[in-house]
Amino acid sequence: MPAKDVIHNEVKNALIKDGWNITDDPYIIDYKELTLFADLGAEQPIGAESQGRKIVVEIKSFNAPPYFQEFKEAYGQYCIYRDLLALTDPERELYLAIRDNVYKTFFKQELSND
Repeated sequence: MPAKDVIHNEVKNALIKDGWNITDDPYIIDYKELTLFADLGAEQPIGAESQGRKIVVEIKSFNAPPYFQEFKEAYGQYCIYRDLLALTDPERELYLAIRDNVYKTFFKQELSND
């Protein structure tokens, strides 16, 4: 089982505070002979707005810039998990949890052809 990211507990606690029930830590994706470990599985109780949503969260810390190598690995992992969840647990939505500063400085930057 892979090591937990530095922000694992922070993300987990934020989900709990937002009303999610953590169902899996880690969330195991089994497909044929393949076993993969996403960081968290969570569910929201059935309510007026949530309708019993189920999610899987992959957590990435992006520890030090430049972030591009970590981004490529996270993107590849995300795509694999997304495709396997569509086959094994299609009602679950997949999310990538990252640090706020990484989102603001790396994920929100504009691309240009200059």
